[in-house]
Amino acid sequence: MNQRARSVLYAVVREFIETGEPVGSRTLAKKYGFDLSPATIRNVLSDLEDAEYLTQPHPSAGRTPTEAAFRLFIDALMQVRQLTSDESARIEQLFGAHRAGSELYSETSRLLSELTGSASLLIRSRIEHRTLLKIQFIQTRPDELLSVLVFSDGTVENRFIPAERQLSAGELETLHNMLADAVEGRTLGAVRDLFSREVEQRRDELAELRRFGESLLDAAMAGSTREVVIAGHAKLLNNPDFASAERMRELMTTLEQSERLMHLLDQVVSSERVQVFLGDDVSNLGAVSVVAARYGEADRPTGVVGVIGPTRMDYPGVVPVVQATADAMTAALSRDGGREDAARPVDGED
Repeated sequence: MNQRARSVLYAVVREFIETGEPVGSRTLAKKYGFDLSPATIRNVLSDLEDAEYLTQPHPSAGRTPTEAAFRLFIDALMQVRQLTSDESARIEQLFGAHRAGSELYSETSRLLSELTGSASLLIRSRIEHRTLLKIQFIQTRPDELLSVLVFSDGTVENRFIPAERQLSAGELETLHNMLADAVEGRTLGAVRDLFSREVEQRRDELAELRRFGESLLDAAMAGSTREVVIAGHAKLLNNPDFASAERMRELMTTLEQSERLMHLLDQVVSSERVQVFLGDDVSNLGAVSVVAARYGEADRPTGVVGVIGPTRMDYPGVVPVVQATADAMTAALSRDGGREDAARPVDGED
């Protein structure tokens, strides 16, 4: 594609993002300062249509960009803008005022939705992949324990789990001491694997208690899922791109059936850059996009934060906001991680 065609395509995509209406040659000539006649612009538009970057609803209408045009725009043409002073201030205010913890996740989703004007999503990893600060087991019944998992991001997971037998106070204290030695800097899955190896390798008076501890860790992990926080549904519901009943139904299906989103966001965790997924990548609707970035340290990513909205999204503005939010979240978790006072008490669980 020559530079002239690239410039025209860039202008079409920008205009369509702004207005949602088919773009004609006169609009391009007047608004974007091309040193080209409307006739020449029409020829370029026709060539872009032949190359399947544009479509024309009917012969007398302007053109609209295809998914291929949006992909080329995102990958090669767009210029990501700088954060505004208001965006920077609000992100700094949120992450400066809040300690890492459950409240920060919901507040992050809400702020991202407000800054981008679309729905936001935030996903935390399964609990076995998150770094621990502390593990406790509290006997509630002879055959039941309450597992209390305190993570380095300040969140707490409480779960009632079955127990083969009742532990004495001495056994419980010994088990907690063993866990305290194993927890530091490890994920729940790594602690469980460590106990499993010690069960196989160490045959001493604590072997039975280690085996019992391994079974408790297995029970604590059983059925764990990634937590998904979506904020700003109303912004999607009120978006004209989803005005028809059919499109709205497809959108709701996309949000409720999250397996496809999870598959996409798994790809984000392994990337250092903001990722943009378009159309059929996201749903059968073909008019939904996701912009997402991972947060957490590179060797131990904690989750994904992003925005979901129409394909006609302001990518030059959304991409830097998502990246800045992910970076701020990472810094907050790094700052508060490993500090006991970053964790909530057991009864503070949401």
